[in-house]
Amino acid sequence: MSWIGSHKDGVTLLLHCQPGAKVTRVVGEHGERLKISLNAPAVDNKANEVLIAWLSQRLALPRKQIELLSGQTSRQKRVLVRNVDSNEIRRLLLPPQ
Repeated sequence: MSWIGSHKDGVTLLLHCQPGAKVTRVVGEHGERLKISLNAPAVDNKANEVLIAWLSQRLALPRKQIELLSGQTSRQKRVLVRNVDSNEIRRLLLPPQ
């Protein structure tokens, strides 16, 4: 899966985020990224806040372990998740096959 990579502090996620959806959820793979719909508008950093909160809840991690590395004003985002295994992220984010 090209959307998940290793980092010296944990795991990086390449995400394509779509703000303005009715519900925050994983939509599927979108090219080299994991597509996530966000139930927040793309104004005043609200979509980024919802993304971090949703990842924190979904991965059962404190928010301080999740950092937006790039893409603050873009749909293309790179997120660092500290102290977690990539297999655990796949299991928690992807729907069962």
